[in-house]
Amino acid sequence: ALGNLACNDKNKVTIAEAGAIPPLVNMLTCGTAVAKENTAGALLSLAVHVKNRVTIAEAGAIPPLVNLLTSRAAIAKKKGAAALWSL
Repeated sequence: ALGNLACNDKNKVTIAEAGAIPPLVNMLTCGTAVAKENTAGALLSLAVHVKNRVTIAEAGAIPPLVNLLTSRAAIAKKKGAAALWSL
């Protein structure tokens, strides 16, 4: 749901200001495979806003996004790589 909301530019800032980035980063390490894929997609959308890039990196997203690159699921690899690229 956050991934869909993050498609709107105004929402990108609102979502980050609401404190959603740290819990999303946590989902990258503790969530199910599908949750990790969706979380990477949400972070990708949020990272379009320059200010959010720093917040995402400072929240510790880079190591778990790198871990997605070794996932068995092609979609997880693609979303993880795209999210890293956007940072």
